Amino acid sequence: MSAPGGLFITFEGLDGSGKSTQIRRLVARLRALGREVVETAEPGGTPIGRQIRAILLSARNRELRPAAELFLYLAARAQSTAETIAPALARGEIVLSDRFTDSTLAYQGCGRGLGAAEVQALARVSTGGLEPRLTLLLDIDVATSLARARGRNRDQASTETRMDEQSAEFYQRVRDAYLALARAQPERIRVIDALPDSETVERRVWEAVEPHV
Repeated sequence: MSAPGGLFITFEGLDGSGKSTQIRRLVARLRALGREVVETAEPGGTPIGRQIRAILLSARNRELRPAAELFLYLAARAQSTAETIAPALARGEIVLSDRFTDSTLAYQGCGRGLGAAEVQALARVSTGGLEPRLTLLLDIDVATSLARARGRNRDQASTETRMDEQSAEFYQRVRDAYLALARAQPERIRVIDALPDSETVERRVWEAVEPHV
C-alpha cells in the first residue's frame, strides 16, 4: 500500500552511514521550499516507541532473543505508523523516517536468520501494508560502520550499544541483505555511496528526492 496523499521517504543503511545528518539536511531543504515535513526515527518516534527503544538498545539486555527483538521492533513500528506516520501522510505532508521495514528484513530477517518471508509477513501486519515511495540506502562498508558507531558511542558515553556490539559477520549479512533488496526493487530503493564527504552525499540525496517533490 502506497502512502495516501503525502510523500513517504525512508533512509536505510548501517549505523554510521550518516542517515541522521542527511535527514536533518533534507528536512531543512524541504521546509525552505515551504513543504510540511514530519521527521521520525526507529525504534522510537513516539513516547511508547522510545520506551521500547530503551529495551532494544540497552547494553544490559544482551540476552534478548532474536524473536523477541523482532516483535519489539515491530511493536514500535506499529505505534509509530498509527500515531505519527499515517496521520501526517493523510494530511498531505512529507514524512522522513530513519529506518522502516527494510531494516527489519535486513537485520532480523537476514542478520538474525529469522527468514525474509516470515519477517515480511509480520512487518506487513505492523504497518497495515504501508510502504515508502522512495528509500535511500546510504551504503558503507562494515569496517567503517563499526568504527563510526563505536566511536560515537564512546564520545557520547552512550548506553545504547547492544546492536553495535554484534559481530562484523552479522553486519556483513545485513549489508548484503540491503543490497539484495535494492537490486530486487530498483524503482523504490536508491543506493547512495555514503563514504564521500557529507556535502557530496547531500547532493546525491537531493538528486534522488527532487523528482518526487
